[in-house]
Amino acid sequence: MAPVHALDPYYLGITVLVTVGYQLLGFAIAWTFQFDKITDFTGGSNFFLLGSILSSILTLCLGNTFYARNIVASVLLMVWACRIAGFLLFRVLKMGSDTRFDEIRSHFWKFAGFWFGQIVWVWTVSLPVTILNSPAVSDPVYGGSNPAFGTSRDIAGIVVWAVGFLIESIADAQKVNLPHLDSQVFRGNTKGLSYERLWGWSRHPPYFGEMLCWWGIRMLCLSPTTNGSLPSGARAAQKGSVVSPVFTFLLLMFASGIPTAEKPVAQRFFLLSNGPSAQEGQEGAWSRYKEYLRSTSILLPIPPVLYRPLPGWLKRSLLLDFPLYQFREDKEGEAAIAEAMDLGEA
Repeated sequence: MAPVHALDPYYLGITVLVTVGYQLLGFAIAWTFQFDKITDFTGGSNFFLLGSILSSILTLCLGNTFYARNIVASVLLMVWACRIAGFLLFRVLKMGSDTRFDEIRSHFWKFAGFWFGQIVWVWTVSLPVTILNSPAVSDPVYGGSNPAFGTSRDIAGIVVWAVGFLIESIADAQKVNLPHLDSQVFRGNTKGLSYERLWGWSRHPPYFGEMLCWWGIRMLCLSPTTNGSLPSGARAAQKGSVVSPVFTFLLLMFASGIPTAEKPVAQRFFLLSNGPSAQEGQEGAWSRYKEYLRSTSILLPIPPVLYRPLPGWLKRSLLLDFPLYQFREDKEGEAAIAEAMDLGEA
């Protein structure tokens, strides 16, 4: 069967249209019913739909590129998407509501901005598989290249993806099964942090695992360029797909990932010990949490016994614990207490 050439040689345009259409449908439903359960679900299931229907079925069928590498890459994307979609749906159903959207759900443009961000997120991160499945990259008849599956890059990509997938899955399961990691510190139970678990080696292990997953997929998808022979345009498209793991890293490090968790959680612990509602027995919550910060890497899983004695400048640079994540009690503590008092009076 001859491949279908849709809009451009690498299926970038058709995937944009499908992503925009699907996300706009999700936004219309979420805005109309103010039902935030669909927000997380469509964010995750969009990956599933793009991964299983578009990136694996639609682009494979359009390009007729049913080669081993293309199928494996599409399946890896689909497996990751299916797991994260299910986990996000489980989490929001268990919570009853998603507090991340409390402030924006009633504001049309703010809420729309979130959905626009999802459009960019879904389309950008799916690029390696989308481009790989195009005949211009994978079909030798149309100028592509299909080196035998099993190259060192193929194997390395699958291994990196598998390690990332295990880390992300185990970390999510540990946080669900442990009775709220944060609450252990609230009660002064440092054993609740369970240093033998991933959360004792990294403050954000799911984010680290997710980054590895997309680097692994990108490595796997790049074999036609590194082990085959492609024209300059196709090589440029494949090399350009590096925006997928880079975008994931930047998003999680500086936008919707770590920044949304670090300072708010630290402020919560600070107020437990110093706020207007501080209770007896919680005096040491803030000091214990600061010890957890000193002992636990922000992203890279490192045993506390190795991380704790490292110099601060190394932690704040190469180990990515940047100053922007830190709650400074001398500068921000007073404002946090005042805000808590205002909320209490309200």
